[in-house]
Amino acid sequence: MRILLVGGSVRNLLLGEPQTDKDFLVTEADEEEFQRRFPKAFKVGKAFPVFWLDGSEYAFPRGGTLKSDLEARDFTVNSLALDEDGELHCHPLALEDLRHRVLRPCSPDALEVDPLRAYRAARFLAVLPGFTPHGELLAAMRRAAEAGLLADLAAERVGREVLKALAGARPALFFRSLADTGCLKPWLTELERCRDVPAGPRPFHDSDVFAHTLAVLDRLAGAPLPGWMAICHDLGKALTPPEKWPRHIGHEALGAPPARALGSRLRLPEAFIRAGEIAALLHMKAARYDELRPGSRVDLLEAARDLLEPLLELAKADQGLDFRADALADRHVIRAVRLPEALRDLGPESGRRLRELRAQALSRRNH
Repeated sequence: MRILLVGGSVRNLLLGEPQTDKDFLVTEADEEEFQRRFPKAFKVGKAFPVFWLDGSEYAFPRGGTLKSDLEARDFTVNSLALDEDGELHCHPLALEDLRHRVLRPCSPDALEVDPLRAYRAARFLAVLPGFTPHGELLAAMRRAAEAGLLADLAAERVGREVLKALAGARPALFFRSLADTGCLKPWLTELERCRDVPAGPRPFHDSDVFAHTLAVLDRLAGAPLPGWMAICHDLGKALTPPEKWPRHIGHEALGAPPARALGSRLRLPEAFIRAGEIAALLHMKAARYDELRPGSRVDLLEAARDLLEPLLELAKADQGLDFRADALADRHVIRAVRLPEALRDLGPESGRRLRELRAQALSRRNH
């Protein structure tokens, strides 16, 4: 039995990047022999034998041999295997592509075998420092999109790639790569609609909504939740009638339904879906926090609740204005306000009076 470290673990080792998950390949043994040696391992793979043991994945080679497995992998820079003696086995182009930081498919049909690789490729561009796509990869992504191969992917798989990309150092590259190859549809259609829509009147904006969104996103690199809020904050502008361009009056309310639709389609966690809606609805108010009356501040603080801090991060990335200190102090003030006993249990009237008392408390604090 041979056990080899494979894939991204070896790639990061050679690049000098941190290793996270370690994946292993088991050769010269069958499943029964592996389980006799590692009785705590449990099988998780369906398409081909994969076991989980002590937080790592142990797979058996696709095609039955180490060579066939390396040929069946997604990208040349992941087609790497390091055996227990320190010998490196790899795709013929792996080391050259690794040296030049080029992302290239292992084979001409790599994306046809698993079309998710179009999204995985875009994600690698977002998270691997300095990598650029090879022309073969871009052509394969375009072919996958044009052939309709992306439509039948499992939503959860696409959603996971999106979240991983948002955690990367260059998240905008994920979405830009998909846009350039026609891969935004069918999973990210709301973003596709933002292309060629002016972001707003000059001199405040000089790009379309898509480019503006990606600029804001890159300012929030490495923070998935605020990054997702950046993706969603201006989706409503795509619904402005062209004759109203470049202004987008009311785009906040228009943006909430597409934000929810996008997050739901990708099967993202509910916290992200709600964050997308909040970003669409409240990003303009958050960016004008210093102009809001006390009652409007109360409404914003109550609507945002646990999403207040990422919302304020979004506002800073979007407008360059930082009201985090004031807003967090105001939240502390209103949370300390208690409704008198006589005003409780009066239905909507109790809510109205509590809002009034909180607004009064903010007025006293700010004057």
